[in-house]
Amino acid sequence: MKYERKLELVPIWMKSTLSLEEAAAFSGLGKAKLMELADDPNCGFIIWNGEKRLYKRRKLAEFLSDACAV
Repeated sequence: MKYERKLELVPIWMKSTLSLEEAAAFSGLGKAKLMELADDPNCGFIIWNGEKRLYKRRKLAEFLSDACAV
């Protein structure tokens, strides 16, 4: 089985980092909004791999939880 196919078999909730598309599906936010949030220098849920942004799933979930708390 090819490596790319094996990656597709890992559920989003088990991954430690997410691509932009996965983060959008996970969070319910649009890609443009996620990129806007990631551009903030104080953003705590981004890892840069060269030019590619990876979203830390747990930190993104915490951010969303805090942002939605009343």
